Amino acid sequence: MKCKLLVAEDELIERKVLCKTLQKYLGDLISLYEAKNGREAMELFAREAPQVAVLDIEMPGFTGLEVARKIRETDKNCAILFLTGFDKFDYARQAISVRAMEYLLKPYNEQELVFAVEEAIRQVSVQLPARPLQAPVPEEPVRPEEDGDMRTSIIRAEIGSFIDAHYREDISMQDAAAALRYSDAYFCKLFKQCFKVNFSAYLNEYRVNRARQLMLDPRLNMKDIGAAVGYSDANYFTRVFKRLTGQTPSEYRMAAAEKAVQRIKRI
Repeated sequence: MKCKLLVAEDELIERKVLCKTLQKYLGDLISLYEAKNGREAMELFAREAPQVAVLDIEMPGFTGLEVARKIRETDKNCAILFLTGFDKFDYARQAISVRAMEYLLKPYNEQELVFAVEEAIRQVSVQLPARPLQAPVPEEPVRPEEDGDMRTSIIRAEIGSFIDAHYREDISMQDAAAALRYSDAYFCKLFKQCFKVNFSAYLNEYRVNRARQLMLDPRLNMKDIGAAVGYSDANYFTRVFKRLTGQTPSEYRMAAAEKAVQRIKRI
């Protein structure tokens, strides 16, 4: 059964781009419902009961925050994601107060959006499994470029250490914030400042890079590799891997093996 997804955005062009992007990447997973304002979003939610809602914060009639509060009166489990063109801390704080899963600033990165929505679909659609097997850590951990800001570098190192230690587990932005003793709202803003993408997008890229390292060992099968880097669902692992690399895990491993053979022949 497809996941019901509500998109509420008052700007026509923005709404069409948003819906086309979601249909392009996630069309096989979702039934999409469009609302052009907050009132229409409330009516659609009452009638269709979507499991995921992507809401623009600034809308006429009712704001996205007001829609989210109305949703929470009857549905505690709906995954809510906010879009906004305003980088206001108070908006982020209010988003967390209604247990929003993600808070994306416009103009958002297409990949960032898709990962956030796909993670929302996964969380509302499946029973979360037990912890996966541990994978060996490659020599070069993923890190963004260094800058001269000592405070930012220290915070980035703290966050990176948490991800190093827990990427194999089913972790969320809220888990990381709690572990590092930040409020959810502040951590959301801080993470974006440090890593230039949101938590879901960064974590997926991190895990895929770990998986690429494991694929060099021919004794490991793809299902075990996916589980070892935090993907208990093999289909979800394949989908994420292909989106980031342009190849399925099997295609990537085959290409890597062929390159290795060519290098040996040249020696």
